[in-house]
Amino acid sequence: MRELEAQFPDDLVIIGVHSAKYTAEGYDAHLQDAVRRLHIDHPVVNDHAMRVWSEYAVRAWPTLMIIGPDGRVIGKHEGEFDPDAMSVAVQQMVDEAAADLDRSSFDLGVPLPSVGGELAYPAAVGVVGNRLYIADTGHHRVLVCTLDGEIELVIGSGDAGFRDGEAGQAQFRAPHGLTHHNGTLYVADTENHSIRRIDLATGAVATLAGTGHIARSYGSGGAALATDLRSPWDVVVVDEVLYIAMAGNHQLWSHRLGSDQIRRYAGTGHEGKRDDRVPRAWLAQPSGIATYRGDLLFADAETSSIRRSATDADGEITTLVGKDLFDWGDIDGPLDSALLQHATGVAADPETGMIYVADTYNNKLKRIDPEERTITTFAGTGDPAHADGPPDIAAFFEPHGLSIAHGRLYVADTNNQVVRTVDLESGSVSTLRIGK
Repeated sequence: MRELEAQFPDDLVIIGVHSAKYTAEGYDAHLQDAVRRLHIDHPVVNDHAMRVWSEYAVRAWPTLMIIGPDGRVIGKHEGEFDPDAMSVAVQQMVDEAAADLDRSSFDLGVPLPSVGGELAYPAAVGVVGNRLYIADTGHHRVLVCTLDGEIELVIGSGDAGFRDGEAGQAQFRAPHGLTHHNGTLYVADTENHSIRRIDLATGAVATLAGTGHIARSYGSGGAALATDLRSPWDVVVVDEVLYIAMAGNHQLWSHRLGSDQIRRYAGTGHEGKRDDRVPRAWLAQPSGIATYRGDLLFADAETSSIRRSATDADGEITTLVGKDLFDWGDIDGPLDSALLQHATGVAADPETGMIYVADTYNNKLKRIDPEERTITTFAGTGDPAHADGPPDIAAFFEPHGLSIAHGRLYVADTNNQVVRTVDLESGSVSTLRIGK
């Protein structure tokens, strides 16, 4: 959409209509944060009652309705699109309607105020030793901090772009997940559709995989720097293999460190929840990814589920908790009947075996006991707010990435623009001041 807006600034007006799938997505405050987080400049209608959806007979997310100067619908497109092909179609429509176009400016409403503070929609955190790493997503950068929040190194200029180089000159575009391995920080540079690596000794950034262009098809991989990727969301290293939660392809991909190849690892590309052998399973927007007893855990966001994958392609993908694309809620208890709402983060405690989940749209942190096969609310009231204290008083607002270290759970509390810490023994929640 941004490419079309830039190409047709005087001929094309884009109005977003947000017809929520999830309950949480229908609230104005959540939508406003999404608009800011995604740097959307055009007006967006909150169609929380699905009225516009129904009046235009929409059947799929996303759907484009193209309206001519006379107010009549002249085109419709369901699903994602190739901007190059769409720009040709739009140009034809502009040429045909040239005599009727009114190019005078008009008021499109009041822009939302920008976010202040040291962080902007942080999506991921990682703790290794005495260092805290933060994906400062809204500021298009990565921070290296001490455990008490002092910033030691800023990696990225702060301007959205795609550039390798020294820490202050390199550019990211909405980085999300990150992981540390042998002195290197690997970053899922989501909107650049690439994987970047940071040499922590120098702060220098280099591209490991991806071209900077979104993949238009479901390829099987190839040369890492020549293969288009699709919205990588998180990364983790197991046995010298980097695994990637490729949200846009509904797959997991892999790259053996030291090689020049990247490959599809798990998932056919069909969006859904089907447990099967690793290559044949169906996934749906895998977001957070972590290790668990030699396997992979991933938060399959669009099925509101937590799933487990073998690291052997002949192994299986199974579901710990969650149902399918249109089954969500906020129900604790036995894993077979529990429900989450668009969970995006997951981490496992290597000492206790407990699994922690960022139940994002329920604004809670949940804990899975794999032995008892139960899930319970670990912290958070469920209200989208910012409050520290005991677990039944603390409040979060769309938490995402998680990391466990030093007896604490570190949380990227995304819409509160902060990093939180949770004591794993007491569940008490605190806010970590960044940049003091």
